[in-house]
Amino acid sequence: MEELKYRGKKREGRHRDTWDPFQLNPVGAEKEQKRRCFQIAQYLVAVIVGLAVLASAVVAKGSLLVLSTLSSPTSMRSPKEKQFYMLMLVFCLVCPNFLVFLKSLWRCAFKNFVQPNMKTMSFICAVECLVSLGTSVLVLVVMPQFDVLTNLFISGGVCIMSAILQIAFRLQKETWKIVFPLCSLTFTVAGYCLLGLDYHVRVTSFVDRQTSECYIYIGIGVFSSLLISLCWWENPLQATNRMQDTLSELDGFRDFVFVITSILRIIVIGGVYLVYHVLIQKSITWSDFNLNNADSELLQTGLVLLFLQAFCSAACHWFGVVACKIHAVRMSFALPVCCTGPTVLLLGLILFLTQAQKLGGADNGSITEFCESLAFLNHKNTSIVVLLEITRSICRTSLNSYYLQWPFSMLALEGVCMWLGFVTCTYYVWKIKVQRIERTSQLFVRRLYESAFIDLSLLLNTKMKVPRARNQESHDDMQSCVIYLCATMWHETYDEMLKILTSMFRLDRYRGDPKEEHKDCFDFECHIFVDDAFMTEKDAEKGTEKRLVNSYVNDLINVVVEVYRVFTNKEPDDVSIIEAPYGGRLMFVMPEGNMLYVHLKDKGLIRNKKRWSQIMYMYYLLGWKGYIVKNPQKITRQINPCRASLVSLDGEIFLLPQYDNDNKRKFISDDNTYILALDGDTDFQPKAVILLVDRLRMYENVGAACGRIHPTGMGPMVWYQKFEYAVGHWLQKTAEHVFGSVLCSPGCFSLFRGSALMDDNVLKRYTTTATRAAEYVQYDQGEDRWLCTLLLQQGWRVEYNAASDAYTNSPQEFKEFYNQRRRWGPSTLANTLDLLHSGAETVKRNSSISRLYILYQMFTVGSSILGPASVTLMIAGAFQFIFKLAGTLSIIIASIPPVFYIIICFVAKPNIQITIAGIMSVLYAFLMTASFFSIIGDMVVQGTFLTPTGLFLVSMAIMYFVTAVLHPEEFGMIIYGLMYFICIPSGYLLLTIYSLVNMHIVTWGTRESNKGEAVKKQHNILCDRNCKLCCWDMKIQVTQEKENLILQQITGQTVQQAAPVPNTTKEIPPEPISKPEPQAKVNTSKKKAVEAAKKPRTAKSKRRSSESSDTSSSSIDDSDNTRCSSSSASDNDHKYDKNNFMIDDIDLTEELPVKDWVMPVKEEFLKKLTYANMKRNLQEQIRYTLRNRDYDDVCEELVLMLTDTLNGQLVGVGPEDVLTGSQLEELQYALTEQARRILKTSRMERLERRVKLAIEKTLTAPQVQKLDESENDFWIKLIERYLKPINDPKSHQEEVTRELKSLRNKAVFLYFIINVLWVVATFFLQAIGNDVISIKIPKYYPNGTQSDEFLKVEPVSLMFLLSFAVLLIVQFLAMLYHRVYTLIHVVSYRGTEKDYKERDNEEEDDGFTLENHIANGLVITSDDL
Repeated sequence: MEELKYRGKKREGRHRDTWDPFQLNPVGAEKEQKRRCFQIAQYLVAVIVGLAVLASAVVAKGSLLVLSTLSSPTSMRSPKEKQFYMLMLVFCLVCPNFLVFLKSLWRCAFKNFVQPNMKTMSFICAVECLVSLGTSVLVLVVMPQFDVLTNLFISGGVCIMSAILQIAFRLQKETWKIVFPLCSLTFTVAGYCLLGLDYHVRVTSFVDRQTSECYIYIGIGVFSSLLISLCWWENPLQATNRMQDTLSELDGFRDFVFVITSILRIIVIGGVYLVYHVLIQKSITWSDFNLNNADSELLQTGLVLLFLQAFCSAACHWFGVVACKIHAVRMSFALPVCCTGPTVLLLGLILFLTQAQKLGGADNGSITEFCESLAFLNHKNTSIVVLLEITRSICRTSLNSYYLQWPFSMLALEGVCMWLGFVTCTYYVWKIKVQRIERTSQLFVRRLYESAFIDLSLLLNTKMKVPRARNQESHDDMQSCVIYLCATMWHETYDEMLKILTSMFRLDRYRGDPKEEHKDCFDFECHIFVDDAFMTEKDAEKGTEKRLVNSYVNDLINVVVEVYRVFTNKEPDDVSIIEAPYGGRLMFVMPEGNMLYVHLKDKGLIRNKKRWSQIMYMYYLLGWKGYIVKNPQKITRQINPCRASLVSLDGEIFLLPQYDNDNKRKFISDDNTYILALDGDTDFQPKAVILLVDRLRMYENVGAACGRIHPTGMGPMVWYQKFEYAVGHWLQKTAEHVFGSVLCSPGCFSLFRGSALMDDNVLKRYTTTATRAAEYVQYDQGEDRWLCTLLLQQGWRVEYNAASDAYTNSPQEFKEFYNQRRRWGPSTLANTLDLLHSGAETVKRNSSISRLYILYQMFTVGSSILGPASVTLMIAGAFQFIFKLAGTLSIIIASIPPVFYIIICFVAKPNIQITIAGIMSVLYAFLMTASFFSIIGDMVVQGTFLTPTGLFLVSMAIMYFVTAVLHPEEFGMIIYGLMYFICIPSGYLLLTIYSLVNMHIVTWGTRESNKGEAVKKQHNILCDRNCKLCCWDMKIQVTQEKENLILQQITGQTVQQAAPVPNTTKEIPPEPISKPEPQAKVNTSKKKAVEAAKKPRTAKSKRRSSESSDTSSSSIDDSDNTRCSSSSASDNDHKYDKNNFMIDDIDLTEELPVKDWVMPVKEEFLKKLTYANMKRNLQEQIRYTLRNRDYDDVCEELVLMLTDTLNGQLVGVGPEDVLTGSQLEELQYALTEQARRILKTSRMERLERRVKLAIEKTLTAPQVQKLDESENDFWIKLIERYLKPINDPKSHQEEVTRELKSLRNKAVFLYFIINVLWVVATFFLQAIGNDVISIKIPKYYPNGTQSDEFLKVEPVSLMFLLSFAVLLIVQFLAMLYHRVYTLIHVVSYRGTEKDYKERDNEEEDDGFTLENHIANGLVITSDDL
């Protein structure tokens, strides 16, 4: 309700100024806010992850201590039990090595294999063997000899080598922090000394018959700890400049090294076990491993402890990684890991104190008597084994001494020293800062974790110095990313344009609001490339032609104005109209100072269609802008800070924004320059862009990243596409991302890396003009897929981010859908086959693509090729069940419609083909519905769903349902699954046939329109009607004939009856002005300008304009200098006599003739100077200029008084009338004088310049400019070299058509033969009979009982069914993996997303500021100018 009242209040304010106060409010225009539920969920996830880290670490550490206690020689277990628990202890050490072996082998197989350096590999293998030796000796030899408390404490000594290296290499940023490793080393040595003293007291006090043999194990334990501490040798070294070549070389083949070292570690573990327990202790009896039923408790206890230790240590490592990636390093990682040891001790004491009463000697008076009584419990089955053994182990400490019990404090002090030792050694973990989705390899040194010391392993493995491309805390580094948003438009509707413009303005608000703080700081520009933007208007009477913008451009201009008004409550201020060799350009400064360019393409001057627009902006943004950045002397020196149109929305003045962005680009590498490819109807939120930027920022080999595309619209075709897109993204895209690389990053919403596009064989190859039939199909029918193929072949990776949502309009009509897929189908197949053909070379170059992934793609391509045959056989099955037909007859009947449609496609026109396909699709939909119920009926008849078909259908339904549940925001898509199911024959059979047979048609097929064609100016038209009679469209037009007197009379009558329409265009000045000037001069110049604009050009002027659409930049520089000097004079003496300025301006207008399309476009923006708009603009300009809270009072007073002044000056002006030059000059003088008086009264004279600039900006007209000479020359040469309109001779077109038809025939023949072979094979298997050739599958009922009957299935059908099922299962597992990491990314983003908070204080400058954000501290004020 509050929102309704707020909108009503705003509407009332507009209604006071105009009779048309109504406006559009596009969805999503409101300011983004942090949702409270997301904040709560973020903290909840962090708490859950922290608890998971703590719980898994405690369980892993505790279960290892229990196993070592149960396998101890002093344990009261039998020898058989001890050797079994010792074997479980061995498996605990083997498990992490086995997991690393599997993961590394997977990466070598599916990613890439790099030939290792044998010297480096030998060194690594030697270190790993020493580490494995230390680990196995400490866990399998030493720990069973000690009590449980000593085992808990002794593991803290494994940090000793890390502390020594930190001291030796002085790795601390601040000198005083060397205290931490020094303390660590001191505490660790003190802990070892206390350990020796403690056991010395035990030996001398005869505690639990302790012998001097323990000194040997203490020495072995200390030596083993030293060997184990070598495990993290890389961590201190990678933080220095030492061994950088070796470490960087190691990163290349680390996967293969882990494969070898994990095997060596397992061998060493097994060797230590066999040598010590078989050869030295001789405690292994091999026959005791044959467990029987009586040993079920032993087996259960051992396996449970093994599972808990292995699973929880792996889970702890994984949750630790997650905690770091979601920016919860302290709360969810460092704190839980550091508290693991104390928590284990605390839980052990609680368990001992609460459960000791259950033991028989608990009622004894002293601890010694209690410990003695435990020996008698060994022969009773009344106590818990684990509790008994832990209690017995505690009794081996000094607590059980008959003489002195105070030495037990040394054991406690030993634990404190060891704990403090590793906490101080890993102090840097608490200060580490990570980016979103930080790579695991950038967080941790090793992929391998030590399960025996999981807490220490995680802390010591965390990198001391996280290498990153940029630091999020550094403002300069946050600026080092530039994004060019490039949208291509092709006959979009008004509503579609509204979506893309709203999205761009949202990003502008997200990025640039100076009142609000956020961490995602980047620079961006918006570019819209409008194809087919012009039309030719022919005047039959005068015999002239005018090249004007068409209705699509007019709609776009209206949308820009409307969106600007919604976001700012005012009209666009900074508008420039520029002629260009390719047509024209409109330049806007968005509300927060970012740039929006609209490039209007004339298809008579430059190639149209999407691929050529992409080449156009890639060469312009990457080629030309990159060139002028690397050659600053090439930038035209026309940056004039005094130009009024450069005042941003908040009243400050900057460099020309377009040049300022180019200047910033000098400090940004091509790797950090991104292009966001968009369609003209894409709708997205800023979050979607940031998530894609994260992927490219963090992974240097990622050349492109795409998001989740949601089709929008209404109708059955959209419903089908919603589920199709959902399944494609849920399963196929995620599988490609996980197993290799995404093959297609859709052009409607994809982020590309500049250096990837500029790579060899990418952009240059992308400019290739198709000349052969196969090139037309691959290059022009699916340009986004071909661009991704080029990137993949050059070694770049393409990724998919499921949380980056974008919405785009999808075809709503059956015809439009078929024509779209007619382009996509053959292009997809052509590009995939191209990638498979170059598979061997691509595998060598691309680390993300392996031979197994190529095999996976071969399988998917084969499945898609066999799609028509599979659908045909499915239809045959439906015929067989519903109509009780024989299998062979049902196959024949099912094959008739496809063959019929193939013939239709060869002989009929495309429109007829689509009509017949629509009719057949409806019939197939009825049949599929019957088929669906027939499968259910078959399960009912069989009495079980455990048939191959039934099991497949049920499992598919369950899998899709689970997948939808894992995508909660898209769960509603599951509703459209039934629509998708009944449309399978249309989508996989008829559509495949249509796209193949019509492969020779290379037109776009969608959004075709004739609005851009030549329009003949209609004169003497009496009647113009379009009529429809049955199926015929008829056009009836009655024109005036001079000889027919009757028609002349009718015409005269018509003219007389028509009401006169006033021509208001003559009242609109062609160059509205904001500077005072004598009225006579203004009127004279205005008349001349209007006459010059309306006079048709002569042939000579046309030729001169076509040869060079620019003038030299010197005239513009002169004009700018004139403006600057005039403005400076005004600032100094507060006078408004600027006659020379206006004379120069009008003379310049007379000297620069403009093209026909410029003035009509300019008149659209002159509506800014109407009374209603000017009033609203002035109010908003003042509010934005004085946005500081300290100026609230004076701001509201200024708004009120200046509004009254404006109302008084324009008493007789209508709300829609455009002000003349004299009215503007009088108004500006009055407003400025009134503002000066108010500020003087309020003692705010320092704000005078700001307010004066705001008033000038309100009264500034749109600028008509020319390109500078160098850029104009670039466009001319670019068009000449790559983008010249294609005018192939008729003979060439006929030759291409023949080649395309020949290619079509070959493709259809190949498809036909493969599918026919599949159908024929199934037909003959049916003909032979199930009794002869079939696989008999036992029939089971749902309750598990087996039937006497058997299910008979053809081998081919079963093989295909199983293959498809395996493919779906693989994709489902990939989806699960991808979902987890998407959740991590989203939580990480929510923790760092922009929080809209207003600043209380704001830095001031009495004058305007010319600032360069890159050069820190360099500020030029107005006094300097």
